Amino acid sequence: MSEFMHHELASGRWENMSLAEQMGNIGSEISRVIRWKTKGNTERMNGALDRALELIDLSIQWAQTGEARRAHPGALHELCRLREVVCDYYCGENAYLSNDNDMLRYFDAFALMLRN
Repeated sequence: MSEFMHHELASGRWENMSLAEQMGNIGSEISRVIRWKTKGNTERMNGALDRALELIDLSIQWAQTGEARRAHPGALHELCRLREVVCDYYCGENAYLSNDNDMLRYFDAFALMLRN
């Protein structure tokens, strides 16, 4: 990716966040996707989805580093699967039978982790 929507995060700030913080930010974009989908605003929904996917991609890049692999050995696999499920649900055939509540519930766990 040469042109980032999240310029500041892509320039290095993202890799300094904890995995829970990264997932919380991704979850915020996914909640925007859901909100705009519910309101029928496809343009804004797609914008939020693009931002969510960019953040997932930044997390995947982060998870490929040696330090992240040692600290979070399963993160790369989880993030790749997350990207697959998000794309399947919002852009594909929904082979995993996902729904908005599943998405919110998944990310809520990270929000709770950050609160504690």
